[in-house]
Amino acid sequence: MGILLTANAADAAGTGAGGLGLGMILWLVLIFGFMYFFMIRPQKKEQKKMAAMLSSLEVGDCVLTSSGFYGIVIDITDDTVIVEFGNNKNCRIPMQKTAISQVEKADAE
Repeated sequence: MGILLTANAADAAGTGAGGLGLGMILWLVLIFGFMYFFMIRPQKKEQKKMAAMLSSLEVGDCVLTSSGFYGIVIDITDDTVIVEFGNNKNCRIPMQKTAISQVEKADAE
């Protein structure tokens, strides 16, 4: 009779452990879903928006750099742009396209 009680106790403990594992997996799935919809997905949307903005960049556009300077795009290559700052025509600085945070089209003016 003592052996039978021990077997039943082991079965109950095994069932509880299986239920605990399923609950843990469910929580992990919920946490990953939360992280995806509130952290990863919006960041990917922002990256796509930035890539579209940089691909539509043209000579003559007014840009705002990540350091806070406004300038006019003078030349564009694959991954760099030459931006002219201020009224001084000698202040032309080459920079990476990723340093541009906003673009204002020349047509809009």
